[in-house]
Amino acid sequence: MPAKPCASASRRRSVNLTIRADVMETVKALHLNASKAAEAGMIQAIKEAQEQKWLAENRAAITAHNDRIDQEGMLLSPEWARQT
Repeated sequence: MPAKPCASASRRRSVNLTIRADVMETVKALHLNASKAAEAGMIQAIKEAQEQKWLAENRAAITAHNDRIDQEGMLLSPEWARQT
């Protein structure tokens, strides 16, 4: 049985957007759904912004981890990387 989509994910809200005329002409010429295309672009922008925020918030820990690996090596080495 297919999973039911989340109720909050299916709700839509009407908004006004200002989009370049040439972009809208191309959207119409290609018979694209402008709302869905705009939503997909916003979802991608949100993911990228959240990733950048996470990286900024965790930069010190990532740097410390990388420094430890550089100084002490990995705690465990994969079998293929071990010298025999």
